[in-house]
Amino acid sequence: MATRLVQINMKAHDDAALGRFWAEALGWGIDSEGPGVTNLEPVGFTYPDPAAVCIDLIARPEPKTVKNRVHLDLATTSTAHQEELVARLKSLGATPVDVGQGDVPWTVMADPEGNEFCVLEPRQVYRDTGPIAAVVVDCTDPREMARFWGEAMDWTLHEVTDDSATMRSAKGVGPYLEFLRTPDTKSGWNRVHLDVRPYPGDDPAAEADRLRSLGATDPDIDQSAIHWTILADPEGNEFCLLTPA
Repeated sequence: MATRLVQINMKAHDDAALGRFWAEALGWGIDSEGPGVTNLEPVGFTYPDPAAVCIDLIARPEPKTVKNRVHLDLATTSTAHQEELVARLKSLGATPVDVGQGDVPWTVMADPEGNEFCVLEPRQVYRDTGPIAAVVVDCTDPREMARFWGEAMDWTLHEVTDDSATMRSAKGVGPYLEFLRTPDTKSGWNRVHLDVRPYPGDDPAAEADRLRSLGATDPDIDQSAIHWTILADPEGNEFCLLTPA
């Protein structure tokens, strides 16, 4: 058994408005499952497919109070493209932010609800990822996160050091999943988290037990009204184990 990363879940005060921002930012299409839920995926995309990690925006009233521990890095193909993308994102409502990055070649921004993301300078490694270069998770121990997620999913580990770890779908397509060592620690419920999905025919209860055996834990939350399972990785980052598909 194994899972694969299929989407990120992002809480929003106005999921429809934030969905429009990210759809225009990425050049993706918008779908809706009903009030309070907005889905984004590439136009013509057949879900799930490792060629893209989709975005689900869920309406929630809680305010954003701390820097997100999960964010997106956007890819660019040239310095001119980076400048053009930053300008276009500003016109859509994004703002530059200072998270202590110092003098770096990438641009740190926040979407209209304050969710941080980076517009990267052109890098050869991200030449074929699509608009999202990487999903980045802040952590204190990249090696342990690589160990857990490497066993939790069927993605390939590309590099691991004391400061960072990088994974990508075994099919060699789509964005990377990266774990970056940061000095700050997790505080409160993550407003952005990973959603993973087993393969067709897998037993979701058995998969949940397997993930627990690898170090996942059960957060203190009532799950009686949902048909998926909420777990937390070894650093306490919540993630959802969806039903097989």
